[in-house]
Amino acid sequence: MSGYVKDAATGEALIGANVYVKETMRGGATNTYGYYVLNVPAGKHTVVMSFIGYEDNVQVVEASADMKINIVAKPIAIQVQEFEVVGERKANTEDTRMGTVDLDVQKLQTLPALLGEVDILKTIQFLPGVQSNGEGNAGFYVRGGGPDQNLILLDNAIVYNASHLFGFFSVFNADAVKNIELIKGGMPANYGGRISSVLDINMKEGNDKAFHGQGGIGLISSRLTLEGPIVKDRSSFIVSGRRTYIDVLTKPFINKESAFAGTGYYFYDLNAKANYTFSDKDRVFLSGYFGRDVFNFKGQGENGTEFRIPWGNTTVSARWNHVFGPKLFLNTTATYSDYTFQFAAQQDQFRFRLYSGIKDYGLKLDFGHYPTARHRLKYGAQYTYPIYTTSTVDVASGDVDFNIDTPPQLHAHESAVYVLDEYDFTDRLRANVGLRLSRFDHVGPYVNYIVDERGNSVGKEEIAPGKPIASFMALEPRASLRYTTGPKSSVKAIIPAVRNTCALASFGSSSLPTDRGYPAAHA
Repeated sequence: MSGYVKDAATGEALIGANVYVKETMRGGATNTYGYYVLNVPAGKHTVVMSFIGYEDNVQVVEASADMKINIVAKPIAIQVQEFEVVGERKANTEDTRMGTVDLDVQKLQTLPALLGEVDILKTIQFLPGVQSNGEGNAGFYVRGGGPDQNLILLDNAIVYNASHLFGFFSVFNADAVKNIELIKGGMPANYGGRISSVLDINMKEGNDKAFHGQGGIGLISSRLTLEGPIVKDRSSFIVSGRRTYIDVLTKPFINKESAFAGTGYYFYDLNAKANYTFSDKDRVFLSGYFGRDVFNFKGQGENGTEFRIPWGNTTVSARWNHVFGPKLFLNTTATYSDYTFQFAAQQDQFRFRLYSGIKDYGLKLDFGHYPTARHRLKYGAQYTYPIYTTSTVDVASGDVDFNIDTPPQLHAHESAVYVLDEYDFTDRLRANVGLRLSRFDHVGPYVNYIVDERGNSVGKEEIAPGKPIASFMALEPRASLRYTTGPKSSVKAIIPAVRNTCALASFGSSSLPTDRGYPAAHA
C-alpha cells in the first residue's frame, strides 16, 4: 500500500504523519512530500493514519495486489474547559536518529520575538548543543563547530549567509516556512560537505483549495503572504514578502544638517513557490527566495562622500517527484544559489567598489526504496559546481578605469554517491547504516604566483579552465544503532565520518556580510 497524506483544508502534504496497520501496529511515517509505503500480506487490514491536530483516518481494506490509497486528513479542534496537564516530555526512544529536532512552525510563532519578528535561527539557539554568536545575533554554533560548518538548506538550495541586519535577524520568513529539521549529530549519508550540523528548511506549497492571505505589522517591518490554487486540487502557489522600514522611522530623528542626514538602512525578502500535480506518479515544484540588505550613506556638501552596502541571497529550486512503483520513489532536484556582497563608495570623481560572493549550481537524485516492512533504503547521487568570487576591487576616477585584471574566481566540483540502509533486525534492535563516497576537485582557471624565499614574486603559473589544482576523495561511513531496553527507554550509538568542503574567512565572531567563503582545498 502506498500513497500521499494531505491536509483536507489546504491540500498541503503532511510530513511525518504515521500510517500503520492496526492489527500488527507496524507502519511508517510520510516523507518530506507526504508519501508513505506499507508492506502487508494479502487479506483484510485496518489502515490508520494519525497525526497531532488531525482526526484519525481509519480505513478497512482488502489487499490482494498493490494498492494506491491517498489519505485526506481532517483538522480537528476540541473545545474543553480549562485544565492543567502535568507530565514529562516524551523521549525519542524508537528512532535511530540522535540529536535531530523537528520544529513546529506554528509553535514558533507563539514564542517571544525580538521587535515583533519571529525568528527561526533564534529559536534553535534555545536547543541543547546550540549556542548563539552573541546576544541578539542570528548566527549559531553547534557543539563547537563554526558557522561555515553548518549546512543550511532552503528547499534543498544552500543558503550561504542566513542573516539580515548584520546578524540580528535571519532570512527565513516564518509565514512561508512549512517544516524545519535540525540535525546536531549522526548526520545521515544523504547530507555532506559540512561537519557540524544540518538545518533543512522546506517552504509551504500553498493552499490548493481556496485563496487565503495573511500579514502582520511589526515595530520595524511588515509582511504579507498570499496563497491559493492555480488549478483547484491540482496546482497551487504561495508568495510571501517582508520589508523593514527602519530607514523611514529614523529619518524624522536625523537633523537635516547632520553628517548622517543621508543615512538609511532596510532589508526585504521575497519567497515564492508553485507546484503542479500531473498524476499520482508525477509532481513538480518550483520555488525561489530573493532577499537584500541595503545600507546607504550620503555625506553633506558638494563633494560629500557617498557609499552603499548591499548584500543578499538568491536561491532557486526545481524539483520533480516520480513514483516508479509502490516501493520506489524518486526526487530530482536542480538548484541555484547566489550570495553577493558589495561596498561601493564615491567622492567627487573618484569611485571605489569592493565585492565578493559565492554562486553554485547543483543537481540531486534521491531514491526512496521500501523493500519490506522492516527494510528501508535511500540512495542517490549529488553534484555541485560552486564558484567563489574573492574580494575584488574596482577603482575609477572620472573616465579613467584602473582595473586591468578580470575578477579572480575560484572554481570547484563537489560530487557524491550515497546509500542509506535502515533495517529492523528485531523489535528491539534497529540499525541505520550508510556509506557516502565524496569527491572534491579544486579546478582552474587559476593563476598561481611563484615566490622566492623572501616572498618576492618571481613568476606565475596559469592553470587552464577545468584542470585540477587539488583533488580529494573520501569514503564516509555513517552508522547509528538503537536497542530498546524498555517501554520508555533505549540505548543508542552513532559512528559518523564527515568532511567540510567550504571554509569561511571571517573578520569577527558574528555573522557579517563581509565574511568570505573559499573552497577548503584552497584555504
